[in-house]
Amino acid sequence: MSGPERGMLSLLVVSAVLLAGCAQPDPPRNPGSSAAPDPTGATTPSVIASGLDAPWSVVYAGDATIVSERDTGIVRELLPDGSTRELGAVGGVLARGEGGLLGLAVDDAFLYAYSTSSDGNRIQRFELEGETGSLALGAAESVIDGLPSAGNHNGGRIAFGPDGMLYATVGDAGEPASARDLDSLGGKILRLMPDGSIPEDNPFPDSPVFSYGHRNPQGIAWTEDGTMYASEFGQDTWDELNLISGGENYGWPDVEGIAGDPDYVDPVQQWAPADASPSGIAIRKGMLYIANLRGERLRVVPLDDPSTSSEMLVGTHGRLRDVTVAPDGSIRILTNNTDGRGNASPDDDRMLRLD
Repeated sequence: MSGPERGMLSLLVVSAVLLAGCAQPDPPRNPGSSAAPDPTGATTPSVIASGLDAPWSVVYAGDATIVSERDTGIVRELLPDGSTRELGAVGGVLARGEGGLLGLAVDDAFLYAYSTSSDGNRIQRFELEGETGSLALGAAESVIDGLPSAGNHNGGRIAFGPDGMLYATVGDAGEPASARDLDSLGGKILRLMPDGSIPEDNPFPDSPVFSYGHRNPQGIAWTEDGTMYASEFGQDTWDELNLISGGENYGWPDVEGIAGDPDYVDPVQQWAPADASPSGIAIRKGMLYIANLRGERLRVVPLDDPSTSSEMLVGTHGRLRDVTVAPDGSIRILTNNTDGRGNASPDDDRMLRLD
């Protein structure tokens, strides 16, 4: 090899080394892997109730704490000594698979309940009668019925937004194509007036549909400025945390997780289902809390950087179904180990408290 040829070869080798050193790795497919500080200041929750039967949702009416039981159809009031009393039962509940008595919400003097019946999923409301410690349910009044139902993917979370409207998550009921069909209520987040009528400013005329392209959303919450978030079960690849805007398509069944497709809204964070299965969510002091079932953990997302998160209670209390902020400002968490999928201890299920 001549001198010039050796010089050219050396230059090529040095250039290749420099380029390799400057190359950047591909971005991670799971953007929720970095850490965020623990905002509660506590890592060991106290148990404030035990012996619950497949609890699904917890809400507050004044200073009363109210819990739904999926399989019995019973609504319970939690008493200060940790015991519970039956506030009432929702009639006609068909508990099969993931269906049954699911989400609760409170507005004025009414308790709203999302449940599965022989005719599909439905939302009813009941006047709350009496006082804390002796509450009872009045007669059932239909808000909306005939929602898609199945042994799984029932959605089921309901909550009132800062606009005073009732929002409800509806799963695809095992029919993925329904999620992108605006003539179906499967795979949607709905927006309703408290009496079940359709708000005039909904994104689709004469339709309760607020957003679509969802597989099985099970958590909804709002920040102080009205920004809406929802948690969603994926299929085999990614579970999701989504920022919800009216009229938008969130991709299912065409995409799952972050796809970078301009036709769909990507989640702000995604996780492997084994680490997640996100159900109820709540927001407190700029942090979003997510109760995870299969992942058996409480995930905490700082909303000033929602692509990051930290984890708490990993594997210490089993499956977590719901998380809420109580009137006293504490975090309340429902375990879900008696629903047939968890490993129940003698005192399950429980309500936990983090200050």
